[in-house]
Amino acid sequence: MRWERLFDDLEARFEAEERAAAEGEVADLVRAERGRLVFRDRLRAHLGELLTWSFVAGDPPLTSRLLDVGADWVLVANRSGETLIPIAAIQGVGGLSRFTAPDAGEVARRLGLGVVLRGLARDRALVRVRLRGDQRVDGTIDRVGVDHFDVAVHPDDLPRRDRVVQEVRCLLFPAVVAITVG
Repeated sequence: MRWERLFDDLEARFEAEERAAAEGEVADLVRAERGRLVFRDRLRAHLGELLTWSFVAGDPPLTSRLLDVGADWVLVANRSGETLIPIAAIQGVGGLSRFTAPDAGEVARRLGLGVVLRGLARDRALVRVRLRGDQRVDGTIDRVGVDHFDVAVHPDDLPRRDRVVQEVRCLLFPAVVAITVG
């Protein structure tokens, strides 16, 4: 009888140690997995949700619904319309849960801010660019470089034509807080 109790006790201890080791390994794996997450992974899990965006330059926060996540930008919508926000302009986001979503794939990773701005330039869309310090530039994007873009400033009610352009402003990507079309 003593042997049975001894073996039962040893078996129970062995199982407890195995369970503790496995739980420790799981905890290590979870920490390692979290260590590989990027901000976009957190955001992709919240598509369609209403979030509050705060900006690095101290500009007023913006509460908007998350529509899409690109390589270095997010697209949000509120009553004023759809707005493109460079991730570099974001200080923090309120309303996120603990959930994450996997990477969207190779194509989405390549759709950087420059690609989106080139699309707007091609479409000759009227844009409202909000810069750090709550400055604004409205007009049509003429050219897009690697780290900057030119906006032809003209009256909102007129299409971009040389005769109505008041000035061309060269804007650096890091200065952009948000871009609204229309």
